[in-house]
Amino acid sequence: MVGFPRALFSGPVEPAARALIGATLLVDGVGGTVVETEAYAPDDAASHSFRGMTGRNAAMFGPPGHAYVYLCYGMHWCLNVVCGVEGHGSAVLIRALAPVQGVETMRERRGIEKLAILCNGPGRLCQALGVARSHDGIDLAAPPFSLVLAEREPDLLVGPRIGITRDVDRPWRFGLAGSPFLSRRF
Repeated sequence: MVGFPRALFSGPVEPAARALIGATLLVDGVGGTVVETEAYAPDDAASHSFRGMTGRNAAMFGPPGHAYVYLCYGMHWCLNVVCGVEGHGSAVLIRALAPVQGVETMRERRGIEKLAILCNGPGRLCQALGVARSHDGIDLAAPPFSLVLAEREPDLLVGPRIGITRDVDRPWRFGLAGSPFLSRRF
């Protein structure tokens, strides 16, 4: 495993979204392997930063490598990694992960047994990991987070992002080829 990639997150969002596939993400020792991400840039109409900074998205304009956590549909927390130059508003949404560590804790938090659906979507992932608004703006290089890139680049799936209505043609959704833990098929 490679140490925390601060320089990677200081660059463009799309390479960071690709590089996060295969990374190990833990929150208080609970987590697993990132298997699906989506990239969002400041010039992207689907991005929360497109219309500028607000109270809700302020962390997205903060230092690279920090968490941007927001509430989706009034009920699901979503975890992003802030990327790019501070003040510009780029982030990578963590869409799914393969559960590896703390699986019983994840099952208790989600109230389900089936491993394949513990973390296969951004809301499910955050519920399983215990991520909430209190994690917004926290450096992902420090506790309670641990984020370590994979040593080798895995085989990637690439396609359009899902669940959006603007800039839908950007091929900025990335997944781990062959993973049974993706939120949706590519």
